[in-house]
Amino acid sequence: MRGLLHSRDLALFRSVAGRRWPGADQVLPRLSRSADHGLLWFGAAAGMAALGSSARARRAALRGVASLAVASAAINTVGKRAVRRERPILDLVPMVRQLKRQPFTTSFPSGHAASAAAFATGVALESRGWGAVVAPVAAAVAASRVYTGVHYPGDVLAGAALGIGAAFALRGVVPTRGQLPAPGRPPTAAAPLPAGKDLVVVVNQESGTATATASLVREALPLAEVVECAPDELPGALVEAADRGRALGICGGDGTVNLAASVAATHGLPLAVFPGGTLNHFAYDLGIETVHDTAAALASGGAVRVDLGRFRPGPQGPGGADGYFLNAFSLGVYPELVRTRERWAPRIGGWPAGVLAAFEVLRGQRPLAAELQGKRRPLWLLFVGNGLFQRVGPAPGRRHNLADGLLDVRAVHGGRTPGLRLLAAAVAGPLTRSPVHAAVRRHRVRIAGLTPGTPYAYDGEVAYSGAELTIDKLPEALTVYCPMTL
Repeated sequence: MRGLLHSRDLALFRSVAGRRWPGADQVLPRLSRSADHGLLWFGAAAGMAALGSSARARRAALRGVASLAVASAAINTVGKRAVRRERPILDLVPMVRQLKRQPFTTSFPSGHAASAAAFATGVALESRGWGAVVAPVAAAVAASRVYTGVHYPGDVLAGAALGIGAAFALRGVVPTRGQLPAPGRPPTAAAPLPAGKDLVVVVNQESGTATATASLVREALPLAEVVECAPDELPGALVEAADRGRALGICGGDGTVNLAASVAATHGLPLAVFPGGTLNHFAYDLGIETVHDTAAALASGGAVRVDLGRFRPGPQGPGGADGYFLNAFSLGVYPELVRTRERWAPRIGGWPAGVLAAFEVLRGQRPLAAELQGKRRPLWLLFVGNGLFQRVGPAPGRRHNLADGLLDVRAVHGGRTPGLRLLAAAVAGPLTRSPVHAAVRRHRVRIAGLTPGTPYAYDGEVAYSGAELTIDKLPEALTVYCPMTL
């Protein structure tokens, strides 16, 4: 049987070698070389992350690279050692097709085909659109390995099957966004606003991709009023918009949405969120990733009620208004990280600034001295989430219920090695207790004994505390337009 398969494989290889495909001599050898060590796919992933206008594109790029890594590990540790098949003899392959540097490893299975199939499949599992773009390139890379004479067709088919299997195996460990259950959210009625009629959308001009997103909003909702303004003009613009419309729209990141949420809740208006910031955790947890998602919800009147986190006193200090958060409130290293990141971001970009900020903060920060629920001890980090954050694979991520009435409270206790303690807390996950990390559910949290002026962060914004803080929730206080098909 093995001899029969080899003879048929050889016959097919000879058939390919004897054919000339128009334009292939100039394209396929170069394409094959570009995929060496996965460089083609790493470049494609970077392009998707940079050019993609949604989180789906970035997730697809990340899943494609992760699937490629799993496939490569399987090929190099098991595949190449299981069947030591010799490479094809190149006598039948025209010189113009042959690679300048011939591979020296065994022929079965094809690592290039495995990487191509794994990347394309991983991308497609998160985004069908990007998968359709990548798939033809992956197929061409796989075909190039036979066309250039470095693999038999059977090697390529086996490699492709292994790559596809690696992508699905990874999905079994780290589910795609589509596999996760829809968040538990009480549905409610909101006024349908087809084409954005009676909707006023406020856009933060300096928030991530908000300006570009605003153009998409105008196209999708021609009857909506769109107001673009600078960050310091947002509070006044939001109040004016709430007085004019039947619903309040907001385009920006989490900090911008936070401002709009407090205004919408105060005025009793439903909120329409258009993700346009660097981070859009609240929108993504609701299943809103594009302008189309929000436009569809506005047309149908689909909406949900969500909890609103509250802390007192608010950013204005004693006697001032309450503060609110949609995602999380934190004390300790994270507020300092946010401040440092914001200082560097205009010069070197958001993600590099985040890495630099983490390095600086973990190197020089000291534990926070505070009394938490009546017990005083040093803390590196206190995190209070608006709803319980669930795991997505190996790390905490999405919230499955935005109206559970609970606070997700996590504390990383003080010590000499903040980096190791924070890493251990991340690995431990939610709702655990250890000498390093504790996580519990609460309806209310009281923090005392703070040094006045201690920085805290809420939805990516930084303010400064007095001696005490009280954190609780306003259950189902906010109505948000949301696609109900999720």
